[in-house]
Amino acid sequence: MDELLKGIMSLQWQNILMFIIAGTLIYLAIVKEYEPMLLLPIGFGAILANIPFSAAIGEEGPLSILFNAGIRTELFPLLIFIAIGAMIDFGPLLKNPKMLLFGGAAQFGIFFTLSLATLFGYSIKDAASIGVIGAADGPTSIYVATKFGSKLLAPITVAAYSYMSLVPIIQPPVIRLLTTENERKIRMPYHDVNVSKKVKIIFPIAVTLIAGLVAPESVALVGFLMFGNLLRECGVTERLSLSAQNELANLVTILLGITIGSTMTAEGFLRLDTLKIMGMGLIAFIFDTAGGVLFAKFLNLFSKNKINPMVGAAGISAFPMSARVIQREAQKADPSNFILGYSISANVAGQIGSIIAGGLILALVK
Repeated sequence: MDELLKGIMSLQWQNILMFIIAGTLIYLAIVKEYEPMLLLPIGFGAILANIPFSAAIGEEGPLSILFNAGIRTELFPLLIFIAIGAMIDFGPLLKNPKMLLFGGAAQFGIFFTLSLATLFGYSIKDAASIGVIGAADGPTSIYVATKFGSKLLAPITVAAYSYMSLVPIIQPPVIRLLTTENERKIRMPYHDVNVSKKVKIIFPIAVTLIAGLVAPESVALVGFLMFGNLLRECGVTERLSLSAQNELANLVTILLGITIGSTMTAEGFLRLDTLKIMGMGLIAFIFDTAGGVLFAKFLNLFSKNKINPMVGAAGISAFPMSARVIQREAQKADPSNFILGYSISANVAGQIGSIIAGGLILALVK
């Protein structure tokens, strides 16, 4: 009888609080539809990990085995990049190549928050891992934190995916604070440019070579993303492309989410560090948005054809949520203003920018 009751008898308030946190993540996933593909597995994994004497974790626990095989080796995040690459159409970016600038400018928050975290006493590697939250790119955050062996992996992951899902709530106030109504009404003429299949095939190969030569530490990140995109664009591997977009993406997302959730144990998660990380992650996200907007305003000082500054905010990696938010804000200012093509271009550039920024951090901190 004691054996049957040992789990109940060993329950502590920390376990119960973690059940509430896990339930909140599941609620947000199901009811609010905030990143349900990941928040739901993360929440359920946290439940499994916080049951006293849980057989799901530990030396022989299946979730711990998955963590060592898929997270500690960086395998799961990299496989996700193949899937993401196969889903992305870089055509809008190739039509507006200058939008690449915003994919870089909108990573400012990463480096600002890295500096801020060091002031709070975090090691340079933990600070770098926290800063990458601002990219609004969950897989990159997981990859960098794992590469640095950060013990803050669980709160960093939860923060990254939470802020990705909160793009429609976080970005508009920042944009309105930094722009005037007239700036939000700026129209950008649409130019239809034909992007050949040859260019679309060369692009992922060229990006991999250039980024890899500049920052070799980014080769795995950029290379897996661009490999997935090459599967999409080459025209002869449709089955592989569809498998990457569907079966691979779905399977790895399930394993990644529930495995990350299993690291959210009470002793590791219920710490002041968690609140600090959530706060600094929000700061990183805000400064990334602000960096893109202010960079666009800076370019307008020298440009005859003005850029709607809101487009700069789409340079984060949260694709395509940020682009849709920008278009909605533009139509609030002027119902007939359509800048979606440009915001999509900047948003796609943000996918590349966040990964290269992650690679640069790995290279510089190392």
